[in-house]
Amino acid sequence: MRKTAITLYLAVMTIAATAQGAYTLPRIVDSRVHSVQIAPANNPYLPPIFVLGGDDVLLVSFDVLDYDVQYLRYSITHCNANWQPSALVESEYVDGFNMADIDDYRQSEATFVHYYNYRFAIPNDDMRITKSGNYLLTVYRQDDPEAILFTTRFMVSENSVGIGAQVTSRTDVDYNGRHQQVSFDINTRWGTIKDPYNELAAIVTQNSRLDNQAIVTKPLMVTGEKITFEHNPALIFAAGNEYRRFETVNVNSINMGVASIGYFDPYYHATLYTDVPRTEVQYLYDQTQHGHFTIRNSESFTDSDIDADYLITHFTLETGEQLTGGKLYLQGHFTQGLPTEKTLMRYDPNSGCYYCDILLKQGHYNYQYLWVPDGTDEGQTFMIEGDKYQTANEYLITVYDRPVGERYDHLIGHALIRAGR
Repeated sequence: MRKTAITLYLAVMTIAATAQGAYTLPRIVDSRVHSVQIAPANNPYLPPIFVLGGDDVLLVSFDVLDYDVQYLRYSITHCNANWQPSALVESEYVDGFNMADIDDYRQSEATFVHYYNYRFAIPNDDMRITKSGNYLLTVYRQDDPEAILFTTRFMVSENSVGIGAQVTSRTDVDYNGRHQQVSFDINTRWGTIKDPYNELAAIVTQNSRLDNQAIVTKPLMVTGEKITFEHNPALIFAAGNEYRRFETVNVNSINMGVASIGYFDPYYHATLYTDVPRTEVQYLYDQTQHGHFTIRNSESFTDSDIDADYLITHFTLETGEQLTGGKLYLQGHFTQGLPTEKTLMRYDPNSGCYYCDILLKQGHYNYQYLWVPDGTDEGQTFMIEGDKYQTANEYLITVYDRPVGERYDHLIGHALIRAGR
């Protein structure tokens, strides 16, 4: 049903630069890049969105695993609601040059894995953003714009409308069963949106996942200054389960969720306790961070950004038999919100378990297992995690307006709501 909504959106909205291909997804191009984070500087657990003309900034941080410093630069691309590049040229959405050097970088200290930590804030004096909307941020080598290290996403909101939203487990498909349903109202001044049935698009994202986003374009009704989206099949989400958690904040002691930890040249290794499917297990509340991760070395005397080491982290899921008809992945913010080849679980018939080994920086991590059926790209939680209606999910709603004659989608408002506790 997600794909049906996206197809409708593409048919209704005027899309610029369709030759650019599919959505501009976040991706790590250079395998030396790790621990990419982008979030408001005052709260790393909020989505990467700020209000146009406001005082808030986003902090971008990442590591490049190398003995030598890399001289890097970044630029941004304005995108429409569906993350296709818009028709705007750079001078229309950036005041100044659309490139800036990353001058804030530091070498790791007293770590077995050598890296440089880079960070910068956006917007800044070098890059002032003048239009609302979606943005793709690209980091590349100063001497070669084609040598891209990674891309990531952020959003700029006009915050010109109010959004009232709710999540319920009493959905149009079940009652306190396996799903949660989102509904919301857009509250605007009379006449601000002249044709709400054809101008608007809204995206709803669950726990910052990109594989199961919903795009809706037709409100159920418009009454005066209130535009209502409800009873829409695209806004019914599998409830999933609370994220699993582990910590590797101390390499000299056992941490939460870790069975063993030790150094085997040239890396530290952390073996997590073996996970099991939770489909048939009764729901248990656990206060997680909705998939986020936090870099931390509890023994650091200065700064975990440069004092935290990297560990090969070993994940194990016991299923007893190989699952057929799809693939199994790890997912969390450390995967950029998407199932990736690096987080593919591989089955060992001798043990009846799935395994995945990933190099991760010390810290606190949330993760879950997603089952992706063959021929699809949307992960399912039911196979391993189970879908529990009580789950404390986080939903981000972003609303876009394309008035007649405009060449891009304005991001006019956003809201963050949580289901469950």
